Amino acid sequence: MFWKSGSRFSEKSMSEIEKSKNMSPSMPGRIGPDSRGVFIIAVTPFTDAGDVDWPSVDSLVELYLDKGVSGVTILGMMGEAQKLSDTESAAFAKYVIDRVAGRVPVVVGVSHAGTDNLVRLSKAAMDAGAGGVMVAPAAGLKTEVQVRDYFAAIFKRLGPDIPVCFQDYPLGTGVNISVPAFLQMVDEHPSLVMFKHEDWPGLRKLQQVRRACDGSERRRISILCGNGGLYLPQELHRGADGAMTGFAYPEMLVQVCATFFAGRPDDAEDIFDRYLPLVRHEQQIGVGLAIRKEILRRRGAIASAAVRAPGPRLDRDDIEELDRLMHRMERRLAEAAARSPGIAA
Repeated sequence: MFWKSGSRFSEKSMSEIEKSKNMSPSMPGRIGPDSRGVFIIAVTPFTDAGDVDWPSVDSLVELYLDKGVSGVTILGMMGEAQKLSDTESAAFAKYVIDRVAGRVPVVVGVSHAGTDNLVRLSKAAMDAGAGGVMVAPAAGLKTEVQVRDYFAAIFKRLGPDIPVCFQDYPLGTGVNISVPAFLQMVDEHPSLVMFKHEDWPGLRKLQQVRRACDGSERRRISILCGNGGLYLPQELHRGADGAMTGFAYPEMLVQVCATFFAGRPDDAEDIFDRYLPLVRHEQQIGVGLAIRKEILRRRGAIASAAVRAPGPRLDRDDIEELDRLMHRMERRLAEAAARSPGIAA
């Protein structure tokens, strides 16, 4: 039984959110230029011994789907993809895809230092039923010419039938790309259908890409946002189609996007604000993933909060601090629901 928050909904607000929740028109197939909503970045559950915890994969997937996500993205940077072997990655991708069973698209992170490994996992994932793949620039690319050449080689190897999400995360990859260079890639590669915006600061970049790729003078692409959702309300105002990020309370991301797209941006930001202390707390470099996993463990989604070695573990002070933050958030949610039962908490 999953731990539930104290949120309450009126019939009207619940109806609005239900209409907007699983918002990707490509569902349950592949990602595309109109993909929308929340594509949750999934953690990878491990046992205390460091093995993949397959029963926890089942319960984690069901939590995400129960909270209304539009898609599931696996083997991202916060999914500890770099700690899995190639064999584990392929097996994990197939297992998750089978568990999701077509209910929403599954995007598989395939970024790898070796192009052959990247292509092999991409094709295995698509053969298993993935909705697309996510690729970040390889570390070490210094110029935009190198970035474009790298992706030209990747798109040639993948072929025209695999939808690709470009992950723009300079803080993690060390690789920057300008808006004009990215737009050139959009023009050259029709299978580039999604932009995962994680530049920081990057709101202006997001808005420039949205205006350039709005379906008028240039074809439309989907724009989803990462960075743990820290700037989600502002990103939605700038033209994002939703989020592709992780948070231990995926229902917040879903409610914020659904409420925003239902024409209630102030209510959406109010929902966001109630969770903000924990959003921020999860974004601590190094320990953030351990915090997210501990919350998911408390919610019954995974059996262990273990981060595969080398990785952080929470100490007693960390646990007590998290207790306080969670209790404060629950109190805020309950107070908001009592004041305004017609607005999602």
